[in-house]
Amino acid sequence: MGHTLRVLDIVAGTSVDGPGLRTSIYFAGCHHKCPGCHNPQSWDPEGGTAMTVEQIMAEIIENDFNVTFSGGDPLYQDPEALLELATAIRAAGYTLWCYTGFVYEEIKDNPRYTALLPLFETIVDGPFVEALRDTSLIFRGSSNQRLIRPSES
Repeated sequence: MGHTLRVLDIVAGTSVDGPGLRTSIYFAGCHHKCPGCHNPQSWDPEGGTAMTVEQIMAEIIENDFNVTFSGGDPLYQDPEALLELATAIRAAGYTLWCYTGFVYEEIKDNPRYTALLPLFETIVDGPFVEALRDTSLIFRGSSNQRLIRPSES
């Protein structure tokens, strides 16, 4: 281990980023810049704090909840660092969700992300589209976003 990731915040015990109580890791950096984004402060790739995989894992283990990657967009992080963290999370027995502004088809066809896919239990894909905002949706902000289970896709 030894990679670092840019982390805006780690929130333990949240129930809005996947089923049950979860530890959500909000990563810095997003080039999607969706109009109406609820987290525009996350767009700056230099925002937040550089944290090692070990530091992040210590918080995950202390909190002892399943994990969600959010942001920003986690897929703008160094793919090797993200893979190292995702692998450690799954090895510790936690499930892992990932929110991204990319659509699944872009992710599965990109070699940067191929190794990550089997580690995600669920991907919430697609950019937030303000005109499609729907507060009745569970775990999504707009109706274009999908809940995808890579193991079933």
